[in-house]
Amino acid sequence: MTDSLSLPRLTATRYVVPLREGGTLPAVVEVEDGSLWVVKFRGAGQGARALIAEVLVGELAREAGLPVPAIAAIHVPEALGRLERDPEIQDLLKASRGVNMGIRYLEGALNYESRAVAELIPPELAARIVWFDAWITNPDRTPRNPNLMIHGGRPWLIDHGAALYGHFNWPRMDHARTVAPFRHLDRHVLLGRASSLEEVDREMMEHLGADSVDRALARIPDALLEDPLLGDEFSSTEAHRDRYRRFLVERLESPRAFVQEGEVLRKAQLSARPRHLEARR
Repeated sequence: MTDSLSLPRLTATRYVVPLREGGTLPAVVEVEDGSLWVVKFRGAGQGARALIAEVLVGELAREAGLPVPAIAAIHVPEALGRLERDPEIQDLLKASRGVNMGIRYLEGALNYESRAVAELIPPELAARIVWFDAWITNPDRTPRNPNLMIHGGRPWLIDHGAALYGHFNWPRMDHARTVAPFRHLDRHVLLGRASSLEEVDREMMEHLGADSVDRALARIPDALLEDPLLGDEFSSTEAHRDRYRRFLVERLESPRAFVQEGEVLRKAQLSARPRHLEARR
């Protein structure tokens, strides 16, 4: 893996504050240059797979031209957290020594609320996000938990650790399951706001393909793919990367069932909207 394709590598120098949400028990951490990052820890319950998904999906979103914060590999040294009083956090940091994953902290960012800031996500961008989430099988962009932040007057996509959930059981992911429609899309927070998924399909495919998938895969740190808790399912990091590659590229093959089914769900949601009755004179 060349340096040009590697993630920036930073060292955590101070554990600032836990965020107390999500399966990766994220926290705001300061690194050596004084900047702040939201770090997801490999020692948390969901382990390295959630961090692999965070890196891979975030970099694929960047390839697709979607707004995502900067991503870096965050090294957790042995000394970090020694003064932390919470034993749970001490245990987490101890189990996470080495390479973890972080996104740049968006100071002052607000959670997406459709009734307040929906106009910041026009229908065409909403369709691109829905299309993307259907491709990478992301079940975690719902009205209850949109994983969209508003910062600098624009939306940002965050928290993709639940995506690519087929990697929790690769042997089960045969071709039929790989290319199947995404069954959780009807809960997507932006589905009712999106324009036609079929119309944005060509635009998305101009950005995404085997080459863009390869670039994103190259940015996953080897240490995550080699995590001992993942077992010996793959003979090498390249074999591990190739399994993700086959899954993602197969889902891009035409006809894309996730686009067809997504458009059916979008139209159904639009037709189910309550209509205002005209006032009688």
